[in-house]
Amino acid sequence: MTDASSAESAIVIRDVESIDEIHAIEALQAEVWGGGDLDVVPLTILVAMREVGGILVGAFDGDTMVGFAFAFIGYENRLSAIHLDESAGSAAAAFNLPGQPRIQPVMHSHMLAVKREYRNLDLGRKLKLAQRERALRAGFNVMTWTFDPLQCINAHLNFAKLGVVSDEYKINFYGEQSSSFLHQNGTDRLWLTWLLSSARVNSIVNGVEPEGVVPDLTLVSVSEGDAPVMNDQVPTTERPPLAIEIPGNISDIARRDLDLSIRWREATRSAFLKALSQGYLVTEFHRCTRNGIELGYYVLTAQRIEDLV
Repeated sequence: MTDASSAESAIVIRDVESIDEIHAIEALQAEVWGGGDLDVVPLTILVAMREVGGILVGAFDGDTMVGFAFAFIGYENRLSAIHLDESAGSAAAAFNLPGQPRIQPVMHSHMLAVKREYRNLDLGRKLKLAQRERALRAGFNVMTWTFDPLQCINAHLNFAKLGVVSDEYKINFYGEQSSSFLHQNGTDRLWLTWLLSSARVNSIVNGVEPEGVVPDLTLVSVSEGDAPVMNDQVPTTERPPLAIEIPGNISDIARRDLDLSIRWREATRSAFLKALSQGYLVTEFHRCTRNGIELGYYVLTAQRIEDLV
């Protein structure tokens, strides 16, 4: 590649079309995540889910696939309080039949990966926006996915650039470990909800930064030695905005001190579970530097997902 601007302009985001391109997705999974063969979603599953409405988009530098995103159709009962657009042609109209329990159809984005040398070109956001466009066109108003809440770069993409929220924390969602080098401290995940057509998301994806909330209380802090410092006091009467800090690069910490990365998992797990169980919602993520240490922090506010529709 040449300079970043010319490289970025050369990238094309489009639907994945051929069998050879889907084989490239298999290879890219192993390259990016370093997992074993059993952790790779195979061509047969990708083909079948695409055929029944899944979304499979790629980022291409010429003929070379340098990133991809994969989503499939699902539904959730827990979001039934959200107003469903049941106009003709909407996904809600197709899923909710007379006399049946009301469910929320969603497009679940299961995987997104970008080659290491292309990660400064904003391709993660562009791939997600391509998924959003296709999901809206198909009649879906909600997209969900999970991610590791200790990954600072991914948190910034999800909350700051896309406008997701989260009200659910999953403990070891994929088991205690996976074969990937990224997941040796557990596979905890935040379950994310992206309200695709909400005014909040429309504003954020169009580059308008929302007025940030200033946290009153920090539940986990980053110390000078990169260790977590916990504050177990979650308010139960007054409900001020809360913060949960994470280190700027948990993968570096895990490589040099796996036990310390596990302490981070345990500390943040405890904080998220306590706050979410008391009606808090994860709404923001910010990056900053303190005393020369790069870190990030989540903002949690006492509200419901329905309040943001």
